[in-house]
Amino acid sequence: MSVLGAREYSKISEIRGPLLIVEGVSRVAFDEIVEVELSSGERRRGRVLEVAGNTAVVQVFEGTTGISTTGARVRFLGRTLEMPVSADMLGRTFDALGKPIDGGPDIIAEEKYDINGSPINPAVRAYPEDFIQTGVSAIDGMNTLVRGQKLPIFSGTGLPHNELAAQIARQATVRGEEEEFSVVFAAIGIKYDDYMFFRKFFEETGAMKRVAMFVNLADEPAMLRLVTPRAALTLAEYLAYENDMHVLVILTDMTNYAEALREISAAREEVPGRQGYPGYMYSDLASIYERAGRVHGRKGSITQMPILTMPNDDITHPIPDLTGYITEGQIVLSRDLYNRGIYPPINVLMSLSRLMKEGIGAGKTREDHAQVSDQLYAAYSRGVELRSLAAVIGEESLSETERRFLRFADLFEKKFLSQGLRENRSIEQTLDIAWEILAELPEDELTNIREEMIKKYHPKYRSQEASS
Repeated sequence: MSVLGAREYSKISEIRGPLLIVEGVSRVAFDEIVEVELSSGERRRGRVLEVAGNTAVVQVFEGTTGISTTGARVRFLGRTLEMPVSADMLGRTFDALGKPIDGGPDIIAEEKYDINGSPINPAVRAYPEDFIQTGVSAIDGMNTLVRGQKLPIFSGTGLPHNELAAQIARQATVRGEEEEFSVVFAAIGIKYDDYMFFRKFFEETGAMKRVAMFVNLADEPAMLRLVTPRAALTLAEYLAYENDMHVLVILTDMTNYAEALREISAAREEVPGRQGYPGYMYSDLASIYERAGRVHGRKGSITQMPILTMPNDDITHPIPDLTGYITEGQIVLSRDLYNRGIYPPINVLMSLSRLMKEGIGAGKTREDHAQVSDQLYAAYSRGVELRSLAAVIGEESLSETERRFLRFADLFEKKFLSQGLRENRSIEQTLDIAWEILAELPEDELTNIREEMIKKYHPKYRSQEASS
């Protein structure tokens, strides 16, 4: 938008939640940045949400507490919200608007970017196909993440999604290049102790030097929740497309973002959609998620892992439901596994990575990866079904083969799924563990794996080769 020059008005007709209704305006544009000056001299920033005739609806970032309909002046600045960006922002902590809050010096901007981003032309998008090793077996082995993908974590209140996100942020590398990711971390409406967990974890593990944190705490205005992920992604785009970095963007918690969106929508008195969320929530979430990807001719990439806590653990709730339509799969955490002491408690039967097959196989991970993954799914699914059956008729009523599937399910959870918070497994270690537990099953039950792969990787044949 071209700079129109600042225009100042003082006629505030109404204050409604975080919104100001300003009348008598002219030449005001949607999304234009606004400065509100109180009679005390305090200044706050906001943006134009809606324009109808000579009336503008202004959303105030810091909230409207203390603003009166008289004595305040509203200045329209003729530009959209921009954020200064620099590679020096790695290792630093910022508020939702990109201002340093870590006690360090101000950032000397290399560029200023519109926080709404620039849509990527579909013709220049490169297809995601490079394997990212997270060091987490349940993800690398069965729900593989690839560079440029958006793969959310569906969690619930009290589950260890923060620990899993921090572990992935510390361990993620691109195989072949063995290059560490730069991490842009957006905390959206989280509690202070959650923020301190991430900060302490990154500092203790030495990862902080490659992490830029944008923090919006739960006691801050809802409006800032809508800005935080966009500010984080603005820096990510600069690092990826101007500095050729691989960037992992972690957004937590997108449920808080959607709740803020509903709160602002209610203040605007819009007609609500499902469960009170605005009807445009799908397109609004897409404007965030679709900022992930790779671009032809650019080495850098943006990979997204949004985290959302499902209200009442309901995966059909509008937030996870719409997120699932936009993203390329999901990692689902299980309360049952968590209650049994398994970390990470990933429910692999409900999880999915739609781009997995593009990032695995010979030359990327290992030639047996796809077949082993399929066999693990099939065998674990059967083992879980037999647990339910055994609870009814008793384990002694099952056949010997069925009891071996039960033992496999237990081994799968204890050896494959379960690992330490700081345990970083290579893809070879993950697949070797998979073969170790698959050896618990009769060989003729490994129907998803070709015979030549069994002869090459099955522990029985590998031990025979070693002894000979």
